[in-house]
Amino acid sequence: MIRLIQSGLMFGNLVHISSPALVERYNRALQHLAGKTTALTDFHIDISGFSPEIGDELGDPLYLNPNGVNRQFILLTPEQKRAPLLNVKFSTSRPILRDFIEANEAQLFALTATDAVAGELVNSVFRLRSPADLFTLRKIEIEADTVGGTLKNADKLAAMIERFKTENDAWFDDVLIAEMIGISKQTGDISRNPVHLSHKAHEQRNFWTAHFGGLYLFPDMQHPAMICAGEKPRDEMPVKYVFDLSERNRIAKFLDYNKLAEPIVRARGMDAAAVLRQKMDFIVIDTAAGAGLNPAGLDRGDMRRLARMHADRLPDEYHGLAELARWAENGGDWPRISADHPAYFYGLRAADTPERDLVNMLLAELAPLDARQLFICHKELFYRHYASWSEAKKSFVADFLAREYQVDKAGARAALFGHEPEMESEDSPPGLDERLIERVGPWGAIRRR
Repeated sequence: MIRLIQSGLMFGNLVHISSPALVERYNRALQHLAGKTTALTDFHIDISGFSPEIGDELGDPLYLNPNGVNRQFILLTPEQKRAPLLNVKFSTSRPILRDFIEANEAQLFALTATDAVAGELVNSVFRLRSPADLFTLRKIEIEADTVGGTLKNADKLAAMIERFKTENDAWFDDVLIAEMIGISKQTGDISRNPVHLSHKAHEQRNFWTAHFGGLYLFPDMQHPAMICAGEKPRDEMPVKYVFDLSERNRIAKFLDYNKLAEPIVRARGMDAAAVLRQKMDFIVIDTAAGAGLNPAGLDRGDMRRLARMHADRLPDEYHGLAELARWAENGGDWPRISADHPAYFYGLRAADTPERDLVNMLLAELAPLDARQLFICHKELFYRHYASWSEAKKSFVADFLAREYQVDKAGARAALFGHEPEMESEDSPPGLDERLIERVGPWGAIRRR
């Protein structure tokens, strides 16, 4: 993993904490939340305040996420909003934290000038015993305050001020006045500088979780389903359809019925052939690395020669993508690739819906030889796969991502996943029957049971 870290592909954009004042505030917050402290004087934190160095020191990668359910957080600066979230257990956690920081940025800037803000993403479950429990996680609320209780004291002071202004004898209540003066020393003048954090409740409808081997939950769809990366649960679930990743036809039908995915070759403004050729290159590299070859420094011509040399070794994913690329470049007969074909999900991307990121994450898991999409859409799974690759493949993929993706992340994402209106039929290559596609799916009929 050192190669990824050095290239900024792992632990990138973490916030560096080295100031003694910030370390002291972090320790106070950590003691407040978890009853622990760190002896480190120099570490990095993610958007939630989790530090991989402190996780190693404590021997607990979940020291801010007990049971992996209610994520706790420590904010030392609003700049944490740009950091990633490590050890992700729910796909919704980072967006919720980022929304909270952005909605309260001015207040957090003032609060973190003197203290750390500690809090928790609160839901109704403290421990997951069954996948069915996940369907009860419908609403996530944020509870947060400074370690010194600034917000709590501000609310208390506001109530005292209201009492002082409305009760007839409050002017003569020396105890009340003394308490108000004492609390105001901690909160400041809340009449001129009110201290308040917006705590919007977040609906958690469709999401991914790392629990139970990895689950994609789509309960809030016209045709709801749960898709399991691991074994399917034996218990009855609150949704009618439960699939595992081997049930490719059923997953394809689910995506089709809910209009969640679209074929790459039909996307306007996208160089579909180039994207498909790049996916093929990753498959060639995987094959070459498996044969003991070193693919370092190869260009596109080298890739073609390598593919010819090892044509008998290349998997069906490569040959299916080659058909799609030839069609995208030259037209001709429409490729008949069913959902059973290993290349099917490589040729899809998420449609422009609110579930786009979740669907791209699922597609990345269904097309694991595309290392670039796996890295962009499902980093946790990318790191697991990377650990098992040969050194030659690790080197090629890390160099490619550092060279082609890191330098222009926004451009790469827009090229791969950005959305423009779909091509009209007159703009399509010859041989495309739009009515046939609508009837049988983008690459051919989805087998019906």
